[in-house]
Amino acid sequence: MIIKNENVKIIALGGVGEMGKNMYVTEVDNDIFVMDAGLMFPEDDMLGIDIVIPDFSYLSANSKRVKGVFLTHGHEDHIGALTYLLRKLTVPVYGTKLTLALAKEKIKEQEFTGKVDFQEITADTELDFGNVSISFFKTNHSIPDSVGICIHTSEGAIVYTGDFKFDQAAARLYKPEIGRMASIGERGVLCLLSDSTEAEKPGYTPSESLVVEELSRVFYNANGRIIAACFASDLNRIQHLIDTAISHGRKVAVVGENLKRVIEIALELGYLQVESDCLLSVEDIKRLADTEVVFLIADSQGEPIEVLQKMAKKAHPQVNIQEGDTVLFAASPLRGREVFLYKTMDMLYRAGANVVASKNSVQVSSHGSQEELKFMINLMNPKFFIPVHGEYKMLKAHKKVAQSCGVPEENIFIPNLGDVIDLSGGILKSTQKVQAGNTLIDGIGVGDVGNIVLRDRRLLSQDGVLIVVVTLNKADRKIISGPEILSRGFVYVRESEKLMVDSAAYIKEIVEKNLLKEQFDWTGLKQEMRDFLHQYLFEKTKRRPMILPILMEVKR
Repeated sequence: MIIKNENVKIIALGGVGEMGKNMYVTEVDNDIFVMDAGLMFPEDDMLGIDIVIPDFSYLSANSKRVKGVFLTHGHEDHIGALTYLLRKLTVPVYGTKLTLALAKEKIKEQEFTGKVDFQEITADTELDFGNVSISFFKTNHSIPDSVGICIHTSEGAIVYTGDFKFDQAAARLYKPEIGRMASIGERGVLCLLSDSTEAEKPGYTPSESLVVEELSRVFYNANGRIIAACFASDLNRIQHLIDTAISHGRKVAVVGENLKRVIEIALELGYLQVESDCLLSVEDIKRLADTEVVFLIADSQGEPIEVLQKMAKKAHPQVNIQEGDTVLFAASPLRGREVFLYKTMDMLYRAGANVVASKNSVQVSSHGSQEELKFMINLMNPKFFIPVHGEYKMLKAHKKVAQSCGVPEENIFIPNLGDVIDLSGGILKSTQKVQAGNTLIDGIGVGDVGNIVLRDRRLLSQDGVLIVVVTLNKADRKIISGPEILSRGFVYVRESEKLMVDSAAYIKEIVEKNLLKEQFDWTGLKQEMRDFLHQYLFEKTKRRPMILPILMEVKR
């Protein structure tokens, strides 16, 4: 007997209008199902921030209704915020074997000590929650055990693809279940939430088989050591690199703790196939000839650029660039890090390395381009379509792709963070919003850095700080010492003596004037000092440093 579902809603708490931070919520009647819990690496203007996670306020307020968290795969933009979510919710976490293993490692790394109810699933698992059932299907991505999620309601299925592409030459561990996707489509899909990362690119994403051919060419032409830079969780690329090393008689050393842990987990679970004598320690591999060596590298956040800079500067504790090295970028840079990448490449060239970083060869995307997105839409044949996982321009491009497949424009919705998309009664509408946005993680602080703190950090980074110290005796209405002015990041004091002396003189007048008032106001005096210096210093320098007045009182 099929239970009639009265209310079906979808909310994006992350992953729309941005890259990363994927988290999507499906509400069916009174139950909430959370799909993915990812992080995002900070943008350039988020000074000092380590990572960014979704705002969990809505889920915290409705914690008793949450039935579980369902993970599509083990990349950090889909599992990296799980620890922080589990500090607020006590719910089961569902995922495939490798995904859960990586999630457990991430939880351990983030020092979470609570108990978690991990529920392992496969693509054949069906879960019954009374009013809905949930099934899964294999997808092709750069990491094994990737699945899409299908929430079956009486109105039709809500399908979330996760990250995917369709590689016709995919290895066994990466083959997608196209037949199962078609079967889901035949049963009826109410709404499809689909990956938009490469929605602007026409045609098909090149096959990983092209990467294997290009890697072989690079290894054949390398006359010294090979340093291969990759993402720690891109197991498909790691397998290709190791296979190519073996076929060219080279041994592999892994550099980077994050990368080591991921490879150890993948080897233990059978998701990497490596000959036992192929992997050596960094110290052991240094005893071999340069033509027998491959270093596989990634840094603590799973991407390789910063560690390459250290190697180029000869500041890495284990491996440094030497003349004749071949540095192979087997991973595309994170969006927004392209300038950093080009600077790193320049440093590597200066250090004597030969750099290989062709976008069309060793760096094919792990996301489907327009023709693959069309294929997914045609397989699922959804009534409604919601593009997710991408910046707004990508979501917009994906909308056009869906329209070209015959989905009516009125049945497509491009969400903003927090939009409540109501699909009840077979009609798509959005009339509500819930609290959503960024929670900033700085060290062990979660959410204690907000817009005001970031604004202050930007001011400090741009114009520096000016500290004004005055010691006074309020009873005698006298200045005991000062004003003393300290500049940090504003001007070099020895070259701006007149500016400092004049500023101190004006501040002295302001303080003396306030000391003569019948009612002495500490707060008012500080504000007057700030206001004057802001205006005066801007007139003289066209800069706006942060002004910190410090008033101290002594009694004699």
